Amino acid sequence: MELQDKIIVVTGGASGIGREMCRRFKQEGAAHIVVADLDADGAAAVANEIGGSAVTLDVRSEEAIHALIDDTEANHGPIDLFCSNAGVGIGRDIYEDTAVWQAIWEINTMAHVWAAKYLVPKMIARGGGYLLNTASAAGLLSQIGSVTYAVTKHAAVSLAEWLSITYGDQGIKVSVLCPQAVRTAMTAGGPGVAGVDGMIEPEVAVEAVVETLREERFLVLPHPEVAEYIKRKTSDYDRWIKGMRRLQAQYVPPEV
Repeated sequence: MELQDKIIVVTGGASGIGREMCRRFKQEGAAHIVVADLDADGAAAVANEIGGSAVTLDVRSEEAIHALIDDTEANHGPIDLFCSNAGVGIGRDIYEDTAVWQAIWEINTMAHVWAAKYLVPKMIARGGGYLLNTASAAGLLSQIGSVTYAVTKHAAVSLAEWLSITYGDQGIKVSVLCPQAVRTAMTAGGPGVAGVDGMIEPEVAVEAVVETLREERFLVLPHPEVAEYIKRKTSDYDRWIKGMRRLQAQYVPPEV
């Protein structure tokens, strides 16, 4: 997929990876970019910078996501690329309050479901379209120290796989972004175990996004080491789990 002349929506577009997506897509010649974020001021600032439009969006609302899609298509034309990028990293153990589980589930997983549920039929009817969902290397491996993050990101990857398998022959292209540590607000307190291969800048992650979209591949891996880790995991699951336990002992305080 070439981004020139495309209508693109980016959720979580006010900062971090989402903001860099908006900037890079503009450089690539996108026709119009909708910057959607709960941070209204941040979304407006990015939209003003790139000549796009801003939408205040809470991705925990299915109705708000549907309205975003309808309004974009009414005002700017059919969406070519929908980047479901908004995400959070809240919660740690299985004992988190149900409200924490529900919040991260809705933001990290269900927001992708709601966008696809409403947009896929529209895209199929007009011959195709592209979905880019932001997950994490935690969705392919795991997230030491946060079961809520690991579970919801695994679900996000699984959804993307299912969408590609089910609708790929009907013109729906799907990619899923799975970085390790990226320098964003989420990693402001330190990268934790996700930084084992180093912290990258959002621009590096987005460069991998653009390359992957151009080649229409499924996995976006800004940290190429992740591909090797997946091979190790699937070749000997028990050995991999033992290795992850050693990694946990290295990065997580004993009392946690």
